[in-house]
Amino acid sequence: MIRSYDGKIVLADGSEYYGYRFGARADRVCELVFNTSMVGYQEIVSDPSYTGQLVVMTYPIIGNYGITDEDFETKIPTIGGLVVREYNDIPSNFRYTKTLSEILEDYGIPAIEGVDTRKLTRSIRDGGSRRALLTGADVPAAEAVAQLESAVLRRDQVSQVSCKKRWYARTSNHRCNVVAVDCGIKLNIVRSLNARGCNVTVVPYDTPAQVILDMEPDGLFLSNGPGDPEDVTPVIELVRQLRGKFPIFGICLGHQMIALAYGGKTYKLKFGHRGGNHPVKDLATGKLEITSQNHSYAVDADSLAGTGLAVTHVNLLDNTVEGLACEADRVFSVQYHPESAPGPQDSGYLFDRFIAMMEEGKRHA
Repeated sequence: MIRSYDGKIVLADGSEYYGYRFGARADRVCELVFNTSMVGYQEIVSDPSYTGQLVVMTYPIIGNYGITDEDFETKIPTIGGLVVREYNDIPSNFRYTKTLSEILEDYGIPAIEGVDTRKLTRSIRDGGSRRALLTGADVPAAEAVAQLESAVLRRDQVSQVSCKKRWYARTSNHRCNVVAVDCGIKLNIVRSLNARGCNVTVVPYDTPAQVILDMEPDGLFLSNGPGDPEDVTPVIELVRQLRGKFPIFGICLGHQMIALAYGGKTYKLKFGHRGGNHPVKDLATGKLEITSQNHSYAVDADSLAGTGLAVTHVNLLDNTVEGLACEADRVFSVQYHPESAPGPQDSGYLFDRFIAMMEEGKRHA
């Protein structure tokens, strides 16, 4: 039986990409981006950093191992939508509890399959990330473009995804107490800290510095999250007030906010870094790490002069800044994801470094 297209993606230039809808039947205007990961679509769909983004998966078959309860990165996914070449609705994984389409429908997330994702990805690569509308196939092109032009995209995504009150993730025989600032934290970050003997207290992004000081943590963690780092002024100011008082470790958005707190600058990349195959060089050791990344913004290396921050890691594809450190303040950060699940796992040592810094601080307290 020949299926008729029932959905499409429309860009501002009027170009249309037709396909078949699954998940929630909702129209959505989002920032269009692509991800090159071969596995991990559940983690991508549930990563708060994708809030408000329509993600094109370059790997052609998505959905084939279903959804597993233990593998979510957040309790309530906020991704804008999903675009795939071929959707498999009959998972073969013995661990699966729901299909991808069922989860997307549960959380009101639209998706479309059958799209020429290679052509769409090349469009993003050549023209950069931009607005796109996921809508019905019968919507006139002029009407769709008008919707795109009139839509107002949110800029307060961190306030949308951050927790509203503190919560705890404790482990037995803990070594350190960590306060994690939730800007859209991935749960595997908390799991990674727990696995290394840390009790973690997760707090809202706008928690005052004195409240954190009163908790007497051994270290402060700054999480990943969506949007422009310059918009997250409460966390930037928090770093300025707390740097030097105990070790601080930032990942992704946390890395960018540390740069801004020290006087550096950030800028938006043409189409961002999203996927699990980015080579990063550790400048101290010369070692190469294969990393997982998800970000639209990068730190401007030229803006770091006189800030006290040193570049520790660089991306070998485009020479962007991938790591920073201020040894005097015991502050360090990386742009990529050492906690990435299902992988790669080259960078887990960064959590060990954070714990070593905290334990060293406790010995000299």
